[in-house]
Amino acid sequence: MALAGSIQSRHLPITQLPLAQILRPIPPVIDAPKVDSMVQTLRGEACDFVPSPAPERIEPGKLPPVDVLHYHSKAQDRDYYFAFGGCHRMQAYEKAGVDVVDVRRFTVLKPMLKMYLGASVDRIVGEEE
Repeated sequence: MALAGSIQSRHLPITQLPLAQILRPIPPVIDAPKVDSMVQTLRGEACDFVPSPAPERIEPGKLPPVDVLHYHSKAQDRDYYFAFGGCHRMQAYEKAGVDVVDVRRFTVLKPMLKMYLGASVDRIVGEEE
């Protein structure tokens, strides 16, 4: 049984994406012991550190899926995937050398992305006028 995920995404199916395709435009603030604990989980090792509040269940080799926003640019005929949360999981995947990660994908329109990125969204998705 998969970890529940966020309240917003629990109903969405878990899919997979290459880590390299997920954009993180906001620099994360990282708690290194938390990342190291997640790397241990990914490797199936016992964790030295359990975050508080503790997740409902820690499954060796797995982390909860990351919520991503999926935007399809018709102008570029390209898909963009953004993660604004899950920064510790993303860092742990990078550190552990994981190439493909579990995600729950929300399809969004550009006005929704502007709530997160402001006017820079056009530059990021290559739709500057």
